[in-house]
Amino acid sequence: MAKKLYIVSTGAGGLDYITPEALRAIEECEVVVSYSKYARELGSLIEGKELYTSGMTHEIARCGQSIDYAQSGRTTCIFSNGDVNVYGMATLVTELMEERDLWGEIEVISLPGVTSFLAAASKAGAPVSQDFSIISLSDRLTDIDLIDKRVKAALDCDFVMGIYNPKSKKRILPYQNFMRALAEGYQNRIAIIASNVGRPKEQITITTAQDLIDQDIEHPQVTMSTLIIICNSNAKLTKNGKVLTPRGYLNKYDLDGQKR
Repeated sequence: MAKKLYIVSTGAGGLDYITPEALRAIEECEVVVSYSKYARELGSLIEGKELYTSGMTHEIARCGQSIDYAQSGRTTCIFSNGDVNVYGMATLVTELMEERDLWGEIEVISLPGVTSFLAAASKAGAPVSQDFSIISLSDRLTDIDLIDKRVKAALDCDFVMGIYNPKSKKRILPYQNFMRALAEGYQNRIAIIASNVGRPKEQITITTAQDLIDQDIEHPQVTMSTLIIICNSNAKLTKNGKVLTPRGYLNKYDLDGQKR
C-alpha cells in the first residue's frame, strides 16, 4: 500500500520529547498538517515540507485535509501534541477514515509519544507508580456531569489523577466543581502544577490541593496550558523536595531484597 498517513505524536512540548520513530516519519513525509502553534515550535524539523496549518477548533478540517493529501498520493504527517491517543488526533482521523471507508486505500500509522502527564511526573520525582487516571476538564465535547462523576470516582478510588485542560478565561465551571470535589476530604493531597512542559517557560510547582482550593479560579499558574497532578494518599515528599508515591516494595521486602 503506497499511500501513507502518519499520525505523529510530537511529545509534551518543544523538541526534546519527539521520538526517533516520529523523526523518521517527519523526514519521510512530503506534507505536514498541524495546529499552528505546534508547527511554529517544530519549524526546524519541517523545513522544505508543504505545510497546512489551522487554529483551535479546526480539528475536523485538519484531519480531513491530512486524509485528502494522503489520498492524493503524498506521504503525509498530521501532528498531535503529547500522545496521539491522549486527547489527540488519532481518534478523529480513525473516525473519518471509517466514515469515508478508505482503509483499503490509505495506510494509517499512529506513532506514540511522551505526554505532558508523564514528562511532568518525571520532573517532579516519582509520583506515578500506582494506578492512575487522566481526566480532561474541558466540557466542549464531554458533558460536565460526566466529568464531575469521573473526578469523584477517581478521588474515591485513590487514583493518582492527571487533570488536563483545567480552565480557560470563559470555561471555569468544571474547574470550580473540581475544587469542590477536592474540598471534600482531599485537601492534604500533594498537587503538582506543570505549565509549558518542554518549552522555554516550563514551570513545575509542587504544592497541595489546599493551595488550589484557596486560590480557586484566580490561581495564577492554572490555565489551559497547565497540567495538574493530584497524588494519592500514599504520596509524600522526599528529603530533597521531590514527590514519591511508594509502590509498596519496602512494605514486603527488606533493603537486601529478602521477603519479610
